[in-house]
Amino acid sequence: MADAGIAQTPKTPYYAVIFTSVRTPVDEGYAETAERMLELAAQQPGYLGVESTREGAVGITVSYWQDLPSIKAWKAVAEHTLAQRLGRERWYRAYKTRICRVEDDYAFTRPA
Repeated sequence: MADAGIAQTPKTPYYAVIFTSVRTPVDEGYAETAERMLELAAQQPGYLGVESTREGAVGITVSYWQDLPSIKAWKAVAEHTLAQRLGRERWYRAYKTRICRVEDDYAFTRPA
């Protein structure tokens, strides 16, 4: 069994969306919106999992998807579109999104 913080992904290939962001000092509604986006993404067809971390102002979230049409559909979900707009207006000083095809993966888990 893999570490609970590592997404369980299927046999390759699949896709990863890497969202790297630098926060502003504004925090109003950010945590609630981020949590809601995780819940909403998990309900989308083609969603496979997520891993996320934040160190100070910089955060990296990697979400995994079955295919490119699933990623495109997620980007267009109305509530997600609103969160994107609020991110640009309030919460992010900068961000970059990268979409990658995962060709191979492997894992290690230390025995208990």
